[in-house]
Amino acid sequence: MSQQEREQALPTARRGGAVWALVITSVAGFMAALDNLVVTTALPSIREDLGGALHDLEWTVSAYTLTFAVLLMTGAALGDRFGRRRLFLIGLTIFTGASTAAALAPGIDSLIAARAVQGVGAAIMMPLTLTLLTAAVPASRRGMAYGIWGAVNGLAVASGPLIGGSLTEHVSWQWIFWLNVPLGLALLPLARLRLAESHGAGARLDIPGTLLASGGLFGVVYGLVRGPSDGWTDALVLLALFAGGALLAAFVLYSTRAKNPMLPMRLFRSRAFSGINAASLLMFLGMFGSIFLLSQYMQGVLGYSPTEAGLRMLPWTGMPMLVAPIAGILSDRIGGRPVVATGLFFQAAGLAYLASVVTVDASYGSQLPGLILSGIGMGLFFAPASNLVMSSVRASEQGIASGANNALREVGGALGIAVMASIFSAQGGYETGQSFVDGLQPALVTGAGVVAAAGVAALLIPSRRAVAEDVVRGASEEARELERVS
Repeated sequence: MSQQEREQALPTARRGGAVWALVITSVAGFMAALDNLVVTTALPSIREDLGGALHDLEWTVSAYTLTFAVLLMTGAALGDRFGRRRLFLIGLTIFTGASTAAALAPGIDSLIAARAVQGVGAAIMMPLTLTLLTAAVPASRRGMAYGIWGAVNGLAVASGPLIGGSLTEHVSWQWIFWLNVPLGLALLPLARLRLAESHGAGARLDIPGTLLASGGLFGVVYGLVRGPSDGWTDALVLLALFAGGALLAAFVLYSTRAKNPMLPMRLFRSRAFSGINAASLLMFLGMFGSIFLLSQYMQGVLGYSPTEAGLRMLPWTGMPMLVAPIAGILSDRIGGRPVVATGLFFQAAGLAYLASVVTVDASYGSQLPGLILSGIGMGLFFAPASNLVMSSVRASEQGIASGANNALREVGGALGIAVMASIFSAQGGYETGQSFVDGLQPALVTGAGVVAAAGVAALLIPSRRAVAEDVVRGASEEARELERVS
């Protein structure tokens, strides 16, 4: 770490240190992650109140996913350039204000617009939570801190349907958005007082790279989101996918030649950085798609209410709260690679087991081992994965590394829902309980295979010592280059 970076990190300790940073970033991350799936179980109530066709209801989910995934790297780059705490506060303000607008929405169109703005705010603040936390916590304790942060974020992703269903069933659907408002209002002064300002060393705003990355991600995520409902041969879906892919290819080509690119392609020459990002994308592909279908299976086939279904998913969704802090401590002691790989293989085994036992009248006891295995696997993944991402790059590059990893996770989630929905539709459907199971089983088998492939990718990550030596070597080369230029 350079002298400038050490000086930037010192004020964080004086303002409250690791505990406050952990609380602030975990709650902010929870809010952003929760809104990925919290709306899904509220859609019937929203339609009853606000009207709208099926595609309008789908956009209340997709509008958030789209802006969130597209702008994650941009949010991280803006934080590096203009100040991470400043941009975190701006993102949190946008997210809280948009949550208020969503709760007060008089019609379906205004709700969709508010959801899109929510995604903008989340994209700005989410990657900065990890950067701010890293700056505040000593390296020797980061595994445990990432464990708690990862547990809270994992719980938010997995419990979205439960929280959304419970609030909709017992209060009103507006409260899935009102929930964010007091949390956001409480975090704003705390973040202003307890977090220190920092910047990426020598950060510049890469406008061409930002436009290419944002445009490419928009096309790809839009196509993935709309493909299952509009059809993969729809002209607009095909145009979005091809145009998005072309822009991302142009972004990669540009970034290999630019002097100060937003995302240096040399980062992917690191087996650690490439391996953990591949594992993250595949993990979210398998996990998101599986949760999306299993929550519907419990309600539509087994007849549980949204709240009952959410409670029965707790062995999966709640397990990270118990396991992730332990996983973080283990990663501090033995390194993240074995912990992440073990977690991914547990997750894959859990999904494969569930695929073997789901029937139209499956008992809850028969499903429980698969839910527990999946929950342990999720808990073992989140904390060490974050540690691996942040430790695989130089301190000055941690902001954009976090943004890139989060963007790939979101693309993986969107791809997972698209792939699982397509497999489900090809093999089954919603007509009867048996047809749902006929589609669910091959989708879960696919999810298990994808997560197992993520485990293989994690095994390819080098040892902790090799990663540390690579980062030190890169920092030395960067210092020599700067000295030569000056």
